[in-house]
Amino acid sequence: MMAADATERLGVVVIGRNEGDRLIRCLRSIGGHGRVVYVDSGSTDGSQDAAAALGARVIALDMARPFTAARARNAGLAALPAECAAIQFVDGDCTLDPGWLEKGQAALAADPRLAAVFGRLRETAPEASIYNRLCDMEWAVAPGPARFCGGNAMIRRAALDAAGGYPEAMIAGEEPDLSIRMRALGWTIRCLPAEMMRHDAAMSRFGQYWRRATRTGHAFAELADRHRGSPLHDYGRRLASALLWGAALPAVAVAGIVAGALARSTPLLIVGVVALVAPGAQALRILLRERQRRPWRDAAALALFLMLAKPAQVIGAARYWRGRIGGRRATIIEYKDRERAA
Repeated sequence: MMAADATERLGVVVIGRNEGDRLIRCLRSIGGHGRVVYVDSGSTDGSQDAAAALGARVIALDMARPFTAARARNAGLAALPAECAAIQFVDGDCTLDPGWLEKGQAALAADPRLAAVFGRLRETAPEASIYNRLCDMEWAVAPGPARFCGGNAMIRRAALDAAGGYPEAMIAGEEPDLSIRMRALGWTIRCLPAEMMRHDAAMSRFGQYWRRATRTGHAFAELADRHRGSPLHDYGRRLASALLWGAALPAVAVAGIVAGALARSTPLLIVGVVALVAPGAQALRILLRERQRRPWRDAAALALFLMLAKPAQVIGAARYWRGRIGGRRATIIEYKDRERAA
């Protein structure tokens, strides 16, 4: 049982839009732990009334301004009383595991320089689709010191305030951005050896996976741009990898094969063919690496889809730079079919 003073010092911020029954399950999993604020971003499915009925304070964002998850989290934080020293952020498609809130608060209390903690995030139905299964593998972070936390994490309010909160203009990658800024101030982040939440990705089609990878590429480009030269991240390397495998090598393959065929040049054809098969060789390398820690089926799926995501990441990065150069604010890239939320 959590002590009364600990409960009063905990704030919970839930964000969502048209999550349907997932939101109800999310709020019920919180129970009476801490003060709960639900920030809604233009739902049309009765989410606001459902959250209020379950005792949450409801904040409805003004949708005349562009919506981002970062903006929603900042609004939730602002609505919590100052005595809430630890803030648990929860996406509306997640449910908390019993005991997590106590473990998170205990970890923050034990280390005054610890900015954020998170635990094992699992997919609710990894068997429902390969895309859900890929998410479940992605969530499996090794316990110990971490460079970044995701959107579902418990964060010390003092660290959040010192770093200036979430960057509201970012449509993706706002959590690593906050993590980098907190770490630059001397704070630390840790993954605890504990179950934290269940997440419902609800991905059943390749198109959803593609849009999610596009959003990832947008985040890579913006994070590399915002924190250029910083040793606290590797997003420049991740962006370079996407550009190599998702754009440069395919372009060389097409140019080499076409030019070689037209000019009847064997060297050009060889260059094109090598560039064409290189992604397959990289996928095989990933497969052999991942096979050391997971079953063949999972290792093969991970290798294949990591490479298939590269072109989508390039598209996302291009969208970022197009907006950056043109002075246009980016709009959110959603992968879920909100009309199917349940």
